[in-house]
Amino acid sequence: MVSYGADLSGRRPTFLFGSVYTVADPFLSERPQGSGGRDPRQIADRVRSIAAPIVRALALDLVDVEFAGQGARSVLRVFIDKPGGVSVGDCEQVHLSLGHALDVEDPIPHAYTLEVSSPGLDRPLKRREDYERVGGKQVTLKLRNPRDGQWRLAGRIQAVSDVGVTLAVQAEAGEETKLIGWDAIAEGRLQVEL
Repeated sequence: MVSYGADLSGRRPTFLFGSVYTVADPFLSERPQGSGGRDPRQIADRVRSIAAPIVRALALDLVDVEFAGQGARSVLRVFIDKPGGVSVGDCEQVHLSLGHALDVEDPIPHAYTLEVSSPGLDRPLKRREDYERVGGKQVTLKLRNPRDGQWRLAGRIQAVSDVGVTLAVQAEAGEETKLIGWDAIAEGRLQVEL
């Protein structure tokens, strides 16, 4: 199954390629369904290590890998990007190349759906590299603890370092710069700028 689609809301991936992969081993049907006793994060990490060189060879960036669901309802999502955005052809190339590699490596012991897509306009920011990639753009940070009575902080990324993210935020007296440490950030998200 391959599906093509676009969601104009910007909240979901722009392109989606999905395929159901099955396992040829007849004895796997006797295993309990789920992630084969493996943590979904372990599976995502294993797939990330398989996908990274493939995506890099296609001159793209691997943004994230997610694994969710149980048994044949499992979904493996791979998010890719590049300067200027990804095309349907980029998603298709990664889908085909990664699909073949996953068939060989077999990190998931049951049927699953593979989806390859762009991360969307309001993509989550999880790693330092994500923040570096969107340097100079407007982001919203959800904080682990309130800062100046605020749980969320919005601003334009000025710098990214080992210590954290420096944002230019609007204040009553104009724009001010704030350094937010990595340990203070619960979640980051790129803001859609029109």
